Amino acid sequence: MIEQSLESTKIFHEVKGLRRKYYLNSERGGGGVYEFATREEALAWFNDGWADWMEGRFGVRPTLTLFDSPVVLDNEAGEVRVNGAPVGAPWEKA
Repeated sequence: MIEQSLESTKIFHEVKGLRRKYYLNSERGGGGVYEFATREEALAWFNDGWADWMEGRFGVRPTLTLFDSPVVLDNEAGEVRVNGAPVGAPWEKA
């Protein structure tokens, strides 16, 4: 799984608007969490051609669920973002 994932980074590092891709694996199968800059860029990537490509690679047609993520906690950066803009950390407010 790791070798196949590493190989696919050659493709995904060029996807317009893709900020991060988390590779998921379990006994029941695999998947990914994709973080795009905009919904429009996500929809441009996740089209019928993508679904056909994934089915060809893995033998199963993928399912896709899109989520908006208006609030992000980034512990590594030590910040909270709302709609992409940093806001004061709620735990630091008195």
